[in-house]
Amino acid sequence: MQIELNKENLPILKALTSETRINIIEFLQDEPSNITTIANKLKLSPAIVTRHIQQLEKANIVSTYVNPNSKGQQKFCKLKIDQLQINFPAKIHKPYKRHEIDIRMGDFSNYQVRPTCGLASEYDFIGRKDDPKHFMNPNKHEAQLLWFAEGFVEYNFLNPIDEGAKVHLVEISFEMASEFPENNFIWPSDVSFSLNQVNIGQWTIPGNFADVRGKLNPSWWPSEYSQYGLLKTLRITPNETQIDGEHISHYRLANLDFDSTFFTLRLSVLPNSKNVGGLTLFGEHFGNYQQNIRVIFYYSDN
Repeated sequence: MQIELNKENLPILKALTSETRINIIEFLQDEPSNITTIANKLKLSPAIVTRHIQQLEKANIVSTYVNPNSKGQQKFCKLKIDQLQINFPAKIHKPYKRHEIDIRMGDFSNYQVRPTCGLASEYDFIGRKDDPKHFMNPNKHEAQLLWFAEGFVEYNFLNPIDEGAKVHLVEISFEMASEFPENNFIWPSDVSFSLNQVNIGQWTIPGNFADVRGKLNPSWWPSEYSQYGLLKTLRITPNETQIDGEHISHYRLANLDFDSTFFTLRLSVLPNSKNVGGLTLFGEHFGNYQQNIRVIFYYSDN
């Protein structure tokens, strides 16, 4: 049972202020019992036990029922609840506030890519495939899918945190795969992440997947091309940076400059990496997860 700490619930609170009633509750925790048995156990008269039971009944802690037997009818008592939670009106630990930012695949502010590469909207390819200059196509903002074999894409987003607020966690999630002409289930790629030009970690994507069709892919998208990715969540905590709980670096919240007007997120496949397998990013109308790049700040006001 869960109650608020207020005047309406005084009968419940008062019911728990008696040592005798606490003893009755403890006695009933194993199984129901009749008034006589309880009285004998506590060395009290049945009349006194009855009055205490009535108060526990009024508080909805105990219920009674009549059980016929060879000696007539006996009143039995049993517990109605197995726990009681009291909610105080003032919260010492308040829930964190949450600010979410949605970044579309085509909203990159800077890029440097090497073929194979390209952009696709929900309706068609954007520009020519495998020609990096088409990453500056006027329609690039419509992109729901982008891919490249080597290089980076960079996204700027506004710092939503007001002065004086305390950030407790930053989450950045995206659906991604490596990049291989058409597809290759085993094609690892080391993807590096940076914020404000500072490296915050690296994670290896295992492959580029097309064994089944992506759930959200538009009908025109060829089945032999990359179909879906893995949804990964990058978390920057007070102590470290993680990918889905796996430690990837010692970069932590204290390293982020929350006085900045905006943040710059870069996703790179570096030429000197062990696995240069490219990157494919899926937006809300491709792959298996209906989301773009999602950035979430969890914070509290001081």
